[in-house]
Amino acid sequence: MSGTCAVSDENHPICSAKGCRADAVWVLAWNNPKLHTPERRKTWLACEEHREHLSQFLGVRGFLKDVVTLAEWESRDSGPSAADR
Repeated sequence: MSGTCAVSDENHPICSAKGCRADAVWVLAWNNPKLHTPERRKTWLACEEHREHLSQFLGVRGFLKDVVTLAEWESRDSGPSAADR
């Protein structure tokens, strides 16, 4: 599993599940409290088929912080800054 955004072409992020080339629909935000500050968020992308599996993988380790649609995640990044919210 990858911790980076893989891209099938310039416009379509793909699922982070090993070997999956499907378009991403979900963003799984996580952090490892032993390595990351509490506010830091790493991301994995997931297609519909792998969302639950990747969520469970992170969840049992206590790493999963949020699961949102890719569209919602992108709108957060393009909206007002965190200080403005």
